[in-house]
Amino acid sequence: MTKIKSKTNNKNNQSAFKEELLDEILANYNHQNPEDLVGSNGLLKQLKQAVIQRALESEMTHHLGYEKSSKNSREINLDGNYRNGHSSKKIITDDGNFNINTPRDRNGSFEPQIIKKGQNRFTGFDDNIISMYSRGMTLGEIQSHLKEIYGTDVSKDFISNVTDNVIDELQNWQNRPLDEVYPIVYMDAIRVKSNDEGRIINKAVHMAIGVNMSGHKEVLGFWIEKNEGAKFWLKIVTELKNRGLKDIFIACVDGLKGFPDAINSIYPDTKVRLCIVHMVRHSLKYVPYKDRKAVAADLKLVYSAINENEAQKQLNNFKDKWDKKYAVIADSWQRNWAEITPFLEYPDYIRRAIYTTNAIESINYSIRKIIKNRSILKNDIAISKILYLALQNISKNGLCRSINGKRH
Repeated sequence: MTKIKSKTNNKNNQSAFKEELLDEILANYNHQNPEDLVGSNGLLKQLKQAVIQRALESEMTHHLGYEKSSKNSREINLDGNYRNGHSSKKIITDDGNFNINTPRDRNGSFEPQIIKKGQNRFTGFDDNIISMYSRGMTLGEIQSHLKEIYGTDVSKDFISNVTDNVIDELQNWQNRPLDEVYPIVYMDAIRVKSNDEGRIINKAVHMAIGVNMSGHKEVLGFWIEKNEGAKFWLKIVTELKNRGLKDIFIACVDGLKGFPDAINSIYPDTKVRLCIVHMVRHSLKYVPYKDRKAVAADLKLVYSAINENEAQKQLNNFKDKWDKKYAVIADSWQRNWAEITPFLEYPDYIRRAIYTTNAIESINYSIRKIIKNRSILKNDIAISKILYLALQNISKNGLCRSINGKRH
């Protein structure tokens, strides 16, 4: 066995423990077998368990006002309170399961702090589970990971219950007051497979992202419904107003029928602009591969025109050139002209901001990556949990303002 001493010349990095104590702890450590130190039953785990147990005893001493070994200890405490044995309890930690003995007092007034009454998980363990869940790991994967890394056995129901702790936080976030003005709001929906009364269906998760007066993107909320429709969007827009949003300058949406009317019924002065990318994408689905590049180039002349008159001229040229082969394209653009032309009223730097609903689509892409391991989500609560936690995780990468309101 080798005796190891802790040495350092940097005062800022010196251990809070005396070297003599560390020497004593490591006296029997075999440096050729690191498992003795950091393994599932290694020294560090044993030390953590011992420190927790000693801390509990110290808390009881502080509570009663006298040491355990004091003579006539019952008379020292003015309330006549005294130690009354221990209760055994298993707790779950990052280092595996511990068995600890929580001291009791005769009056039942002792409230331990390091491991509170009813607590069976050490601080930080729940956060680790939630972090793994927010990154797309399934319940089974989290269960296996905890077993492999920490030697901790937990059930899938246990993991699900831990993630349920975010539901109240989610509801508070979903109902939080909004700014009075968002110059730009993007609205779009993503499809998620879910179990609905025994049937597997694609549910629509409606999402709204606002650009605030400081230029930061912020997820205003998400709403789950079986299908995307203008009537449900009207309900969402009404909720946004009830949460304090008084004015939207520009609303960027896809080509859903009735969507602009739903927005203007609540915000009559809002300019509703169709996503140009959606329009182009919809147009090209009628075009075979050999013509796609040419058709896309001619459509670009329409939406990149300097003003509405020039855009109308380019659309007429497109119609003359392509109508015999793809008459539906020009007709589609002309039908939606009132929602396309607001885009042309703005200078180039604003056009770039409202050219597409990609502000939402980039987040939707990140969400899809996170939920791809979950082919079917059990219900709306499961959908809400994973989406909320996914948005928290995405916000750390600066794609939107964080859920807790901090700006990135």
